[in-house]
Amino acid sequence: MKETEKPRPNRHRFPILAVPQSAAQATVCKVKAAAVPSNPFKRPGLRIIPRVCLAIGGVACHHLPRYFGMNVVVICLDTMRTDMVHTFGTDFIRTPVLDNLAAESVVFTEAYGCAYPTIPVRRALFTGMDSFPWRFGYDTLGSSPSPRGWHKIPPEHTPVAERLVEAGVNTGFIADTYHMFKATMNFTRGFCSWDFVRGQEFDHWKTLPPGAVDPTKHTDAALDSPRMTGMLQYLWNQGERTKEDDFQAARVFLSAMDWVENNASYGPFYLYIDSFDPHEPWDPPLHYADAYFKDDSVKDYIWPVGTEVEGAAAIERTKALYYGEVTFVDTWIGHFLDKLEALHLLEDTVIIFTSDHGTELLDRNRFGKSEDHLQWFNTRINMFIRHPDKQHAGKRLDAFVQHQDVPPTVLDLFGVAYQGLDGTSMWPLVTGEREKNRDFIVAGWGQHATVRDHDFNYVIDFEQGPRKTDSGGFTVTQETAAQHVQEELYNLRDDPQETKNVLESEPEAALKQRARLEGFLEQELPARLDDRVDTYEYPRRVHAKTSPHMKNIT
Repeated sequence: MKETEKPRPNRHRFPILAVPQSAAQATVCKVKAAAVPSNPFKRPGLRIIPRVCLAIGGVACHHLPRYFGMNVVVICLDTMRTDMVHTFGTDFIRTPVLDNLAAESVVFTEAYGCAYPTIPVRRALFTGMDSFPWRFGYDTLGSSPSPRGWHKIPPEHTPVAERLVEAGVNTGFIADTYHMFKATMNFTRGFCSWDFVRGQEFDHWKTLPPGAVDPTKHTDAALDSPRMTGMLQYLWNQGERTKEDDFQAARVFLSAMDWVENNASYGPFYLYIDSFDPHEPWDPPLHYADAYFKDDSVKDYIWPVGTEVEGAAAIERTKALYYGEVTFVDTWIGHFLDKLEALHLLEDTVIIFTSDHGTELLDRNRFGKSEDHLQWFNTRINMFIRHPDKQHAGKRLDAFVQHQDVPPTVLDLFGVAYQGLDGTSMWPLVTGEREKNRDFIVAGWGQHATVRDHDFNYVIDFEQGPRKTDSGGFTVTQETAAQHVQEELYNLRDDPQETKNVLESEPEAALKQRARLEGFLEQELPARLDDRVDTYEYPRRVHAKTSPHMKNIT
């Protein structure tokens, strides 16, 4: 916010939160065309695109006079559990903006990914193609981490931004999810402008003098461990913050606010915003976390892993850090929506809100997410569609939708023809033209897969295959139930929280879901997928045992 601007309105915000009075100027990496006056013939639902041409990164964005109904903004959050919003879960988490957005939207209550985690999700969101089964063998050296499916957008897959540019739509991309900007990833294809907001997680952005930060305040990890060097890097990146506007999510949405202000006159636009928060580190301005739980006697474990956090007070504080991160992000989404409203863009902009996956808050006795815990808290995603006419506001649909359905929905809303996508537009579900897109969903995470319908969730290590007794039936032992479960089945009607493995008592249901998975993979279990599995060590710039940078640790 410029010093001469008035403070942002407080309409969306939680009352205890102070409104920032100044803003760091977010850097926006884009080429600006000559200013074009606002179209005097514009009316809600109709835009005429000015005749301009931007040539950026080898992509010619030809804005020819065309008529379109709406702009579209997609907002994706990382690690955003669905039960953080009142529509799905708890009533003590403060998300007034998302609660209001949900009330004005169609909410899909059975939304899941097709592949997890971060990068496989974004490929589906950008292309409309299924990221699973894993099937590409790209060299991922230097683009760590390297779990299954963690690679670039294949050259033969056309991102939605390229399709929209060809149709005359102005496209923008703003994110701090740094994995998307690593070499060869190709996520900027088709965007007329993009802003990589630096500083998240392991992003090798800044170094500070020795003693400037102390990572031991936030972790019990060994001084020479990769986790400690990762914590050090993150604290370096954030070490010069002086106000709320300097925090990651604030910088992302400030950049988005700048983008819409500068691009409002350039015809219909598609803006994709990706906030890595509330992913770890859970490091919001502290008053957001303090509102949930504060205890100065315990560490702020901003990056909890597994069972690292012990003791009731430390556990409650760690959860409070996550809740505070969620409320912080919610607040800044509110600022962005206020900007759209101030620019009179809410009246002709569709907003799609989604997330990539959830996380575990001791649901199964640990913090974090992992491929062998494919229950709802990790796999269910947010999916709201707010149309400005609000004709379908408040509607709740239990039709299965997935990440790959977002691109065809966006194209559908713009009236742009498409074919050959794995995803299916969600808009006919909203209007009632279609009751469902699919009867069940299949999703992969590492070497695990989940097959989910409205009755059962089936989880299996597809490379190990089903466990069998001598008689050929299914079995599960106490040992596997307590540790790495090779095969699970949950009865969602009786057990919606997915706490009881009923594999032995529901063999027919397990066989049905297994057959669906084998049909999807086009091979019997145990399966071997034709992808490259790299095990490169994370290419750390800061090597704990050898780098003089470790002098920073006190």
